[in-house]
Amino acid sequence: MIRSVPGFPVGLALLALLLNAPTAWAQMHPSLCADCHVANQGKPNPLHLLEWDSSPHARAGVGCEKCHGGDPNTVESFLAHKSIVRGRGPETPVHPASLPRTCGSCHHGPYAQFQKSRHSSLLAQKQYNGPTCSTCHGYSGAYTLSPNSLEKQCNACHGTGKQAARAGRGADARDWLQNIRDVGKLLESAQTLIKRTKDTALRTSLQYDYQQAQVPLTEAVHDGHAFVFTSARERLSVARARATALLERFSNGPGR
Repeated sequence: MIRSVPGFPVGLALLALLLNAPTAWAQMHPSLCADCHVANQGKPNPLHLLEWDSSPHARAGVGCEKCHGGDPNTVESFLAHKSIVRGRGPETPVHPASLPRTCGSCHHGPYAQFQKSRHSSLLAQKQYNGPTCSTCHGYSGAYTLSPNSLEKQCNACHGTGKQAARAGRGADARDWLQNIRDVGKLLESAQTLIKRTKDTALRTSLQYDYQQAQVPLTEAVHDGHAFVFTSARERLSVARARATALLERFSNGPGR
């Protein structure tokens, strides 16, 4: 609502706001890309915008320009799109060949592990039918496939009778992700209990054990991005044992 200011009529205040609308709007919204595309239906696909809007990227303020380029500080179409790489070739940031590098500009660990994989080598050889970041996380990073969906995705190439058949590969991926989720839930429960612990020395000790369980879990996540499930199983076994032991400390009562 426009409020009058002594000596400054409402009409002039409204005129000033309209004249400075792009600047004022940019200050309120660090990235105008999504706002503008929502207001002007058409490209990109509205579903793509909705996926981004519900994603961790949106919640963290990571706008469209981080992946697509462009100027997020203006609503003038030519200026906003001036630096975007046009087309659908490998030179575009979201092409399968470039997407790992684009995502890796922020997600360094997963990118480093993915580069070690056979799938990364295939992309370098211009074979684009293999998995890349969007295969498991969607085009806007809005989700991670469920364990069963991941198995199905892997079996599209590695299932019986497929072009790169590998017995049990899909099941390995499914079990890896399911265990990641299970151990993660154990540690979430532990973290909630740690925050409720009033004894400072005890809370410090519990937090240390929590971190010791988190380390192999994180390593197992990285193993999965390199598609190395054997070492991931070993790390997850250690993480689960440590998480379980941590939770048992809470069941043993004071002085634990």
